[in-house]
Amino acid sequence: MKQTLLGWEEWLSLPDLGIPALAAKIDTGTKTSALHAFAIEPFGNDKKPYVRFGIHPIPDRPEVEVFCSAPIVDRREIISSNGEKELRYIIEAPVRIGDREWPIEITLTNRDTMQNRMLLGRQAIGENMIVDPNHKYLQPVLSYDLYANLKKSKPIRRPLRIGILTREPQNYSTRRLVEAAEEKGHVCEIINTSRCYMNINSLAPEVRYDGRALPRFDAVIPRIGSSITAYGMAVVRQFDLMGTFCVNKAAAIGAARDKLFAHQILAQHQIDMPITAFANSPVDTTELINIVGGAPLIVKLLESTQGKGVVLGETKKAAESVIGAFRGLKANFLVQEFIEEAAGTDIRCLVVGGKVVAAMKRVAAAEEFRSNIHQGGAGLPVRISKQERAIAVKAAKVIGLDVAGVDLLRSNTGPKVLEVNSSPGIQGLERASGIDAAMLIIDFIERNARPGIQHKRGRKPSKQRILETFSPVVAAE
Repeated sequence: MKQTLLGWEEWLSLPDLGIPALAAKIDTGTKTSALHAFAIEPFGNDKKPYVRFGIHPIPDRPEVEVFCSAPIVDRREIISSNGEKELRYIIEAPVRIGDREWPIEITLTNRDTMQNRMLLGRQAIGENMIVDPNHKYLQPVLSYDLYANLKKSKPIRRPLRIGILTREPQNYSTRRLVEAAEEKGHVCEIINTSRCYMNINSLAPEVRYDGRALPRFDAVIPRIGSSITAYGMAVVRQFDLMGTFCVNKAAAIGAARDKLFAHQILAQHQIDMPITAFANSPVDTTELINIVGGAPLIVKLLESTQGKGVVLGETKKAAESVIGAFRGLKANFLVQEFIEEAAGTDIRCLVVGGKVVAAMKRVAAAEEFRSNIHQGGAGLPVRISKQERAIAVKAAKVIGLDVAGVDLLRSNTGPKVLEVNSSPGIQGLERASGIDAAMLIIDFIERNARPGIQHKRGRKPSKQRILETFSPVVAAE
């Protein structure tokens, strides 16, 4: 291999950490390499320990932050050049200078007072490398303008810290998501949504739990119970505010939970669905029934889940009684056309990242019109048509959900969207289709939860501003 000549200062990148450019000091008088890091947080377990940390990659621009994570290989006491001892986490990651890339050990420490965000010690100097202490930038010069496009860059493989917002840790879907995440080398933690509380401020927003601030998560999977929809949405918004990738945004969860609003969105985008009617006054009961074509019809609570709060009015008199009872309880409900030809069956499509990844046919139990698995329905394998696939994807998209369960009815006039669910259960889907739905959701998170650049205090410098302030010419002076 030909020799590589390094100056006392060089530009490098750490591709596995998602750091595209750092001006590093090459110091053969120091044994170990050090990387500037703050908010250093170990996570995982004794068998698979990881560390998550932030970096201020651009000197004099502390508002620009990049968050990384890596496996811990050791923790050692390091003596700095001024004789101070510090217990530091050690990680291993590839470093790239010019056209050469090789793995090195890196210690994590706060170098905020240092102009160089990284120190490359003699242990990290590769074979056939010679350091010339009289020159710098003998290898290709990079630029801090790379950080302006970091969010658009290709995601990298790294251990992620994933949180699941749920009050049901033993739920099948929750357990499968944890298993799938750990199988891919990530750490998945259960967060009881109702136990979270928030410190809402413009400088350092927090989600707190049991008297302490929760650590930073790379991604959260909201599985919000219907009884705490409003509070759960607030918690999701807070994580989003902190820069965490949320599998579904709070606004989309709220739209899906409000069945009337969801149907209005579907109608706005010309997505076919059963005829739906809504009114407030008891004077309009007869007109409601007439709008949906008369009995039999469905009366449905606006925030019903798992088939609860859904009633079949088989005759006009029965429908009037149900509507009257719901009004007496001051409940919000809608009235919907009954698709008789569906014969107690519907199609559940799981949409992940704009694609239908799994589907099943749900068949209602005997003497039951609701096909929900929680109401005794059976999940069976099914082949869906191109039209059904397209309408499921479009329904999830217009509601704003990246992960959604879309329920379809097969009618004489084509597929109709019955409901869009923001926290779809995957037990029936996995069993009926044989597809690892949990793993596909984790794959989606991997593609989207990247170390990414964050800008504190709401100040996001433009690419032009970064170029003007930190151009290679200025950095190489």
